[in-house]
Amino acid sequence: MKRAMGLDIGSKTIGVAVSDLMGWTAQGVETVKWTEPDYPEAFKRLDVIMETYNVEILVIGLPKNMNGSIGPRAEASEAFAKEIEQHTGLEVVFMDERLTTMQAERMLIDADVSRKKRKQVIDKMAAVMILQSYLDRANR
Repeated sequence: MKRAMGLDIGSKTIGVAVSDLMGWTAQGVETVKWTEPDYPEAFKRLDVIMETYNVEILVIGLPKNMNGSIGPRAEASEAFAKEIEQHTGLEVVFMDERLTTMQAERMLIDADVSRKKRKQVIDKMAAVMILQSYLDRANR
């Protein structure tokens, strides 16, 4: 299976996760800081991560509204996907990410992670959940 990188795109941070070599599990890598829409700023760090992990496919969370419609955040994710696809030439896949940040927050609260620490890892955790959903679907 191709090595995949999952991205949770926000306006100030991008959560990053990568798959293991077998394509079974997602691991959080880091949270990249950026200022939307400064794509070159984000690509500087993401390029290093993609090269380090030999990434061949990008999985980007698409934050649809609860009724399934596309809102401003989803449009921003689509714009980011278009830019990174042109920049890298890699295949981009979208995964519905409704509620992943809330699920990640709940998991961290249940694990008794402090509020300050949760803020530092929430986007990375959401990226793990987005990528793991993709991997689970791809491995069925």
